[in-house]
Amino acid sequence: MSLTFTKLKAEFRCINDSCGATYDLNDIVYECRKCGSLLQVSHDMGALKEKSGKEWKDLFDSRLGSVKFPNSSGIWNKREWVLPHVEDSEIVSSGEGLSHLFNSERLTKHFGLGGLWIKQCGISHTGSFKDLGMTVLLSQVKHMLNNGAKIRAVACASSGDTSAALASYAAKAGIPAIIFLPAGKVSQAQLIQPVSNGAKVIALETDFDGCMKIVKEVTKEAGIYLANSMNSLRIEGQKTIAPEIVQQLEWKVPDWVIIPGGNLGNVSALGAGFEMAKELGLIDKLPRIVLAQAENANPLYLSYLKNFEEFNPVDAKPTLASAIQIGNPVSVQKAIRTLKKFNGIVEQASEAELSEASAKTDLFGLYNDPHTGVALAALYKLMGKGTISKGDQVVVISTAHGLKFTEFKLKFHEGKIPGTDPKLVNVIRSCKPEVGAVMDEISGFLQLKD
Repeated sequence: MSLTFTKLKAEFRCINDSCGATYDLNDIVYECRKCGSLLQVSHDMGALKEKSGKEWKDLFDSRLGSVKFPNSSGIWNKREWVLPHVEDSEIVSSGEGLSHLFNSERLTKHFGLGGLWIKQCGISHTGSFKDLGMTVLLSQVKHMLNNGAKIRAVACASSGDTSAALASYAAKAGIPAIIFLPAGKVSQAQLIQPVSNGAKVIALETDFDGCMKIVKEVTKEAGIYLANSMNSLRIEGQKTIAPEIVQQLEWKVPDWVIIPGGNLGNVSALGAGFEMAKELGLIDKLPRIVLAQAENANPLYLSYLKNFEEFNPVDAKPTLASAIQIGNPVSVQKAIRTLKKFNGIVEQASEAELSEASAKTDLFGLYNDPHTGVALAALYKLMGKGTISKGDQVVVISTAHGLKFTEFKLKFHEGKIPGTDPKLVNVIRSCKPEVGAVMDEISGFLQLKD
């Protein structure tokens, strides 16, 4: 480890400002022992400010595109902002992060925006943004084990993507993983990932919220470490999405960032990343944040309608955006704090709206999962209301690879999602192996495009 890192420190800090309790990162703690609030990883900003904003930008730019470990990871090439105490030998990485900003002139023109980018966080080892937080959590666990911690396994509740990330990174580190999934509510592509990586997968006859209750009890047992996003180590990896976005935009800040939300960890994660970049002088303003929820699992949207004066969990109904089918998100306190700081908005999308938004924008070269469809539907709706103006610059967070949701794509293009525009359905046509018949099909296709 470079001597540059030796005086940089981080710790857990209670998010309740009136409490402010702190804990060592080697401590096994997920909620404040004094007041019960969630924790966040707090950095020694005074030490970090010894570098100017320009020096930080130059350092991060010098590491971009490196093939040398650990800078080949989009998280660990910003390690001073994440876990500065972890040794190279303790880092558990699969080259996560560094996902591209999808940009299409045709798509930007379609929306009438000054700029539109889709941050492809699903272009990662296990196919979702969850890798960004899991590399941090497993690296810290490995560090703790090296320092005598008695951790026998890591565990999580999951609606799909978290389980894949935990199983993969735990397998790489040689640490047993225990996964709790809601039976029958996870796509086959997601379900088989942790199975293949050797995790202990337990399907519970409940929803994600029910799985979360179980894992919180299980991880009270000695030696089983919680890997869900209520463990703020996860947020530390996910927050690097924010400085990575502005770095890819040549250190310019978009007007809006739209994030699909279920358990709501990503809202506070990106918020923390943008705030850190601003405080350290890399950027001079903050974007506005939109949190997009599925209408069938919309507790934060309902709270937003009441100016966040109260929050009530809901019984989440089935949604095509299965990874955010969460009625009692554990990170709601952090999400509300972040949205207030960023003059944020919460929007919702119906099943038809998220499906159509996904399909419409696929026609510009994307391959959207349904959760990205929720965020894109929010963009359509907010532009229709005039909240997001023509000429604004917008980044939409895509949380997972569309290949993990093949059933969703098939269902749409088989015309099986009610309320959607049948003109968007692209039916596979059968044809005789004859030139005349083939030319008839081609002619009809090209006439539709004219």
